[in-house]
Amino acid sequence: MLAEMIFAGFGGQGVLSMGKNLAYAAIEDGKEVSWMPSYGPEQRGGTANCMVNISDEPIASPIVQAYDAAVVFNQPSLEKFESKVKPGGVLVWESSTIKKHPTRTDITVVAIPAIEIATNELKNTQVMNMIALGALLKHLPVVQIETVIKALEHTLPERHHKLIPLNEQAMRIGWDRA
Repeated sequence: MLAEMIFAGFGGQGVLSMGKNLAYAAIEDGKEVSWMPSYGPEQRGGTANCMVNISDEPIASPIVQAYDAAVVFNQPSLEKFESKVKPGGVLVWESSTIKKHPTRTDITVVAIPAIEIATNELKNTQVMNMIALGALLKHLPVVQIETVIKALEHTLPERHHKLIPLNEQAMRIGWDRA
């Protein structure tokens, strides 16, 4: 099994931490992992993405040109990465802010209003990335949600461990609505 994924959006939307959490969860499962972030010098508000590869075998290169899955949080990311999802792959897109919808018919396209759900239902916009991750894991089950929760204990600073139940709730909502 080799899953090559990209997470993309504006800095501050949690795309790097979403990829990092997934990578740590895969490590917990004994998988081979690469996590490669990319962001501009402005970080918050600028473009940001990260590539995550998860495999049962050693990973030859962290850089790929086509993805099994893409999770995108803004229009520029959708425009850049929709065409790079492999046929049969998965595209999860933030449907409450992206106005021009994906057009591919040879991939699984999952619209998830993550910002709207995080803001209106969970009252915490910072968990929008976990909503999207839950949606992705429903369609590309590279790890279990429980393993991501366990990984959060390593990736979140201890002062934020009180937010782990909220993150779990967000992932389960994303799973249920995907």
